[in-house]
Amino acid sequence: MDFRPTIELLREAQHDAFHLEVRDEYGVPGEDEPFQRFLNSEPFDYRSWFKDWTEFVQGLTDRQVAVSRLRVVTVPHSDYVRWSLTIAPMNVEAGEEVRYLPRNEAGQVPPDDFWVIDNRVVVFGLSDRNGRSPGGAAISTDPELVAYCQRTRERLWALATPLVKYAQ
Repeated sequence: MDFRPTIELLREAQHDAFHLEVRDEYGVPGEDEPFQRFLNSEPFDYRSWFKDWTEFVQGLTDRQVAVSRLRVVTVPHSDYVRWSLTIAPMNVEAGEEVRYLPRNEAGQVPPDDFWVIDNRVVVFGLSDRNGRSPGGAAISTDPELVAYCQRTRERLWALATPLVKYAQ
C-alpha cells in the first residue's frame, strides 16, 4: 500500500476523479471551526475558507479532468450532512458534479469512503473510530478492487440525485 496524501494523487489525475462519501459524520480537523459556527448559526466566510479546494478543483477541470462526488446520506440528515448541503454549491461552482443518495435507496454500500482516479487507482481515506482523519490514505491499483469500486460507482451514481434537484 501507498500512503501518499490524496491531494498528491489527485494532482496526477489525467481524466477523472470520483469520490464516494458514505458517512453521516466526519471529524476533519480543518472543518471544526466552520462546522461549529454552522451549528451555532454564527457568520463565517465559507468562500474564503473553501478557496484552496475550489481553486484546486478548477485547476483539475481546466485540464479537462472530470471531478465528481456522491454522498450516501441518512434521512433525516445529520447536522454534518445539513452543513455539507450548504457547502456543496461551492463544489459545483468549482466544477465538481455532486450527487446525493438517501441511504435507504442505495442498497449495499461500502463501509469506507474512496476516490477512484482515472479508473486505475483507488484511494481510501484513513480515519479512526470517531471519523477523525489522521491524514494520508491507503492506495491500491489492484484491478479487482478498482473494478469493484467502479461497479459501485456506476450503480450508485445511476440512483443518485444531482445537488441542484436534491437540495430543493
